[in-house]
Amino acid sequence: MEKLQISFAKIWRERKSIGSVLSRIRNIILGTEVDKGLLFKLFLYILLIDTAFIYMNPIFKMISTMIKNADDLSNPSVIWIPHEIYLGVLQDALNKLQYAKGFIVSTVLSITVATLQTVSCAVAGYSFARLYIPFKNFWFFCLLLSFIVPPQITILPNIIAANQLGVMQTFLPIVLPAVFGHGLKGALFVIIYRQFFMSQPKELEEAAKIDGASAYRIFFKVMFPLARPAMIVVFLFSFVWTWNDSYLPSMFLYNSDLQPLSQGMSILATQLTAEAELSGPSVFQDSIKMATGFLMIFPLLILYMFTQRWFVEGVERTGLVE
Repeated sequence: MEKLQISFAKIWRERKSIGSVLSRIRNIILGTEVDKGLLFKLFLYILLIDTAFIYMNPIFKMISTMIKNADDLSNPSVIWIPHEIYLGVLQDALNKLQYAKGFIVSTVLSITVATLQTVSCAVAGYSFARLYIPFKNFWFFCLLLSFIVPPQITILPNIIAANQLGVMQTFLPIVLPAVFGHGLKGALFVIIYRQFFMSQPKELEEAAKIDGASAYRIFFKVMFPLARPAMIVVFLFSFVWTWNDSYLPSMFLYNSDLQPLSQGMSILATQLTAEAELSGPSVFQDSIKMATGFLMIFPLLILYMFTQRWFVEGVERTGLVE
């Protein structure tokens, strides 16, 4: 009888041990919570990798195509990895784009517009968020209207005004609106600042008013330094959109010697199309277009690589994710 009880106890301990191991394995695979298990993490990583590949695939295609020689481009079996790396197409794109000159022009123009919009749109956003302005709702409606209306509708009056002022073929028609909180996507930047300043506690301004600070001092000494997340988002958005924009430069700088990369890329694409119509398509035509596209976005990739942490933090704190 005692031996039978001992065997039952042993079987029970073994069964309990097996159950504990199975429970531990279950907790590892499924997790104690929904988002803690290995299965959920595996699914999440697969989803993130697939999403990343969708966005990175065009860049990989650009790099793969622009380093192929004529034989690899003509060989349908060569898809991603060429037999040898050929940099002649990249060099040709650098020369046709006048890359060094265009890079300097694009950088100066983008930094200037982004800096001006970062400051001027902050003033406008703070005014809409905190100050009393007669007919403020009406003016905010006009701001939203300027955001909705595409620039193609208002470009003709702007060209006429720039021509009358004698500032055509210069950067002033592009830079000057940024001084007054407008310009490319300026209305959106004002809305971002307004959203941020409305989320700040009013006690900060009340304490500054008790100390005798004016509205200008409250903004520049108290509120504007707090708007660092919104400043980062606005500066990066403005820089990227100005860098990529080819419409406004094509309107105001069409015969200027100072061509940004975006306009140079559009001119080069037109030239390649005209050459293809005259002498037939070249085997390197698509490669040159890929190379110019990569040269265009490469500085932005480097910029985002070093600023992504502050950019994500700024997007979260300004309410853009809501």
